[in-house]
Amino acid sequence: MRMRDADETCGIAQAALVLGDWWNVLVLREVARGHVRFDALAAEIGLSRKVLAERLGRLVAQGVLHRSVYQRRPVRHEYLLTEAGLALLPLLVAMQDWGDRWVLGDGSVTGTATEDSAEHARVHALPGTRVPDGLRLPGTRGAAVPLVAPDAAATVLFTYPGTGVEWPEPIPGAAGCTLENRLFRDAWPAFRRSGVEVRGISTQLPYEQEEFARAEGLPYDLLSDARHQLAAALRLPTFRGAGRLRHKRLILVVDAEHTVRHVLFPVVDIPHAVTESLRLAAGCTRPATGAG
Repeated sequence: MRMRDADETCGIAQAALVLGDWWNVLVLREVARGHVRFDALAAEIGLSRKVLAERLGRLVAQGVLHRSVYQRRPVRHEYLLTEAGLALLPLLVAMQDWGDRWVLGDGSVTGTATEDSAEHARVHALPGTRVPDGLRLPGTRGAAVPLVAPDAAATVLFTYPGTGVEWPEPIPGAAGCTLENRLFRDAWPAFRRSGVEVRGISTQLPYEQEEFARAEGLPYDLLSDARHQLAAALRLPTFRGAGRLRHKRLILVVDAEHTVRHVLFPVVDIPHAVTESLRLAAGCTRPATGAG
């Protein structure tokens, strides 16, 4: 299709050229999920090798993906997101949020989910899935922090919409973030005795989280997913509230091998969920089961 002269200065039209079609979007979705090698991409997407090679070559040429050698004999490559590619993640998550709300849902804004929703099915399919290696997020102590603690038997990741937020209208499931953090803080000694690390994650900016962590005396890290790397990697559910995309409240228990072992979603009874996450995480010294 020939581009009109007016489209040459239109950012939407130029972005559409990069995203191209259904397959390009799915390639980027899978790379964000950690499927960075050719065979893994072909298996996940169900695309012919010829067409996949063409799409990958195009995305590399457009500066969205970087091709890196991981094996010399024979030569094998993996495809990683460049800075330009990482900048597309908020767009992918926004597309997912729109699809969850307007195509797969009834159009309402909610911070939770029903058991018959696509979000519920997607999240509860996560056990057995690996959290992508090397995924680090900005923490409250001034450095990027690995999602999975390297010296822990298990790591509890709890996502929440945001602390200190005044919701312009009541959003089901959005309230309770301060309570949840305080309960994890109070239970921290029990988590540590069990060899379990805790990470709180929201799309708030690092300085916002740092102020809250300092005021509340939190002993664990709060991580910022403002660039939506985790949301894209695990296809986590979001909602738009108070001007930004926010994580819905859920809890993941991840073992030392970076494998999701347990999911709590939706989180309605926050005190029970904190207690249950400790019980589940304490059992992660046993071998994981399930396919990724």
